[in-house]
Amino acid sequence: MTEEKAIFAGGCFWCMVKPFDQMPGIKKVVSGYTGGHVPNPTYEEVCSGATGHTEAVEITFDPAVISYQELVEIYWQQTDPTDAFGQFADRGDSYRAVIFYASPEQKEAAEASKAQLQASGRFKEPIVTAIEPAQVFYPAEEYHQDFYRKNPEHYTAYSEGSGRRGFIRQNWDA
Repeated sequence: MTEEKAIFAGGCFWCMVKPFDQMPGIKKVVSGYTGGHVPNPTYEEVCSGATGHTEAVEITFDPAVISYQELVEIYWQQTDPTDAFGQFADRGDSYRAVIFYASPEQKEAAEASKAQLQASGRFKEPIVTAIEPAQVFYPAEEYHQDFYRKNPEHYTAYSEGSGRRGFIRQNWDA
């Protein structure tokens, strides 16, 4: 069995795990940090903005069951792709929306999907989600892993209170 990895940033990593975690072919979803210049950053360091990292999820998947393209489509539906300055209530570089590609094929798939979303007219504003090469991914502290399972009430309240769920309902749900 072949496994691949995908790295997506879409605001708070707590809210980015559940949509992928429940899909067939997903082996593991890890919350963490990527794109910065400090090795092994802590949550507090990342939140300070001094490390250059972005909160992200690293998804290990079986491409024979779920394709990278399908993961990108799921990704779009968890984010506001028109917001370059964070996601929902989470503002700043550590919460920006980014697709981090690990291969030329992933880059091509992400760019084609972004162009398709822009051409669809779903959003009036430009699609500004960044597409960047993958960098070292550092897993977040254990208390951040599987947050939606460990703290379901807090997770649900945060997802609603941040504006994420309302945005998704308004712009993505059929």
